[in-house]
Amino acid sequence: MSFGQNVAATKIELLKYKKSSQVATMVQKILDDKRKVLLKNIEEMIEEASKARGGIWDPLQDIYKSVNEAYLALGTNTVDSVAESTPPVMQVDVHVRRVVDVKIPALTVTEKDTKSMPYGFADTNSSIDRAAKQIKELLPKICKAAEYENSIFSLAKALEKTQKLLNA
Repeated sequence: MSFGQNVAATKIELLKYKKSSQVATMVQKILDDKRKVLLKNIEEMIEEASKARGGIWDPLQDIYKSVNEAYLALGTNTVDSVAESTPPVMQVDVHVRRVVDVKIPALTVTEKDTKSMPYGFADTNSSIDRAAKQIKELLPKICKAAEYENSIFSLAKALEKTQKLLNA
């Protein structure tokens, strides 16, 4: 059925147009509801992201300071060899969840059982230990902040598509 062509003024054609108008109204209502839900989710994610980002910067500066101290005290070769010989202590798993038909990744950080450091204390100093401990504590927070940022981006793209459909 195309609009704008000469159509016979019959009751059947009137019923077709009436039904088509009802369907278009229902679709517009559904899209508007989707837009509202997406906006609500984006607002919630923005609040959570700002909270998650807030607790990251100060510890991250301390970590950079500790790593810098280690580089100055021990040299780049020693710090690099310690970094290369250290096994991973955390594992990040990605699970996908759906919000209003938008795929959003959810990150889960699990700590592996490593009670001791894999390097000797004779070749290193306390700044490496301090940096490793701080990174271990901060990594889940960084992953959570990244999860929120990615979720906001995905929801915003879906909102943009929904808005284009509504305006069409």
